[in-house]
Amino acid sequence: MVKRAAILFSIVFFAFSVSAQKITPADLKKLAAKEDTLKEYAMYLNTDSLPEDRMISDSIFTKTLVRALQIKNSFYYPFDSVLGVSKLYAPDSTFRIITWNISFDDYYNRQRGAIQMKTADGSLKLFPLRDISEFTDKAEDSIRTRANWIGAMYYNMITTQHKGKIYYTLFGFDNNSAQSSMKWIEVLTFNEKKEPVFGGPFFSYENDSIPKPAKYRFGLEFKKGTRVLVNFIPDLEIILVDHLISETDQPDLAWTFVPDGDQEGFKWENGKWVHIDKVFNFKLQDGQAPVDDPLLDEKGNRNEKKLQDNTNKNKTKESGKSPINYDN
Repeated sequence: MVKRAAILFSIVFFAFSVSAQKITPADLKKLAAKEDTLKEYAMYLNTDSLPEDRMISDSIFTKTLVRALQIKNSFYYPFDSVLGVSKLYAPDSTFRIITWNISFDDYYNRQRGAIQMKTADGSLKLFPLRDISEFTDKAEDSIRTRANWIGAMYYNMITTQHKGKIYYTLFGFDNNSAQSSMKWIEVLTFNEKKEPVFGGPFFSYENDSIPKPAKYRFGLEFKKGTRVLVNFIPDLEIILVDHLISETDQPDLAWTFVPDGDQEGFKWENGKWVHIDKVFNFKLQDGQAPVDDPLLDEKGNRNEKKLQDNTNKNKTKESGKSPINYDN
């Protein structure tokens, strides 16, 4: 599998190297100059101590990015040196999505973003994304457009298909608040007007012991500084999600949630992600996978020593001033 992935990466890299030759030397020089400015202001918007300075840096960064993307064939320019900003190309290279975080204070974070489409003539086709997370309490039950996006800083993207239609599944990080972070799984499609559409009843719980209505996107909130797995595992061909419990036995307080050693997940079936309540009780094609050391036994009893050990491990020094690790 690793060898196959390496070959695929080489093919994609070669394809982009060839495509990048479409950028003229003069435009390449312009893009390099814009990249230098973007690199500087990306650092400022993530590290400046004053919120007003971060806001100014974010504004300059956004304007500079749009001007850079207006340069012909900018789609093929990777902006690799611009750190603290996610730049994800779709696996089929039809678009890329650029996202970043702006922290106004410890309790108020918002994401910025845009989707840049690949065009035949190298001109700019851009969909700015507007994060309206603060205005909704029901982020998991609705289809969204670029104008009312549930913001996230994306760290992975995969494609699936059903009946000839391509679905792009995005995995994103949200800095959320001083006490908790979030991870999101979002299905992106394009409508008949070739405009981005976020969400749909793609997350099915029909096979659960107690079936629940489908969710339009999947969100997971957890204790700040905790490492939580939410990602697609190619070898298993499923999405793995760490199962969480409250380390203080307060299930109503999501900011106390930490992994207990088990995983739930989702498997793509008939055009939707079907929920698996306990992945490693699920018969996988290649046999049973190893299970981590869980904090709960089969009867659901808590092992307080293991729970405290996990809590101690999660007590890492927080710094809201350094660039975000969006693959938390």
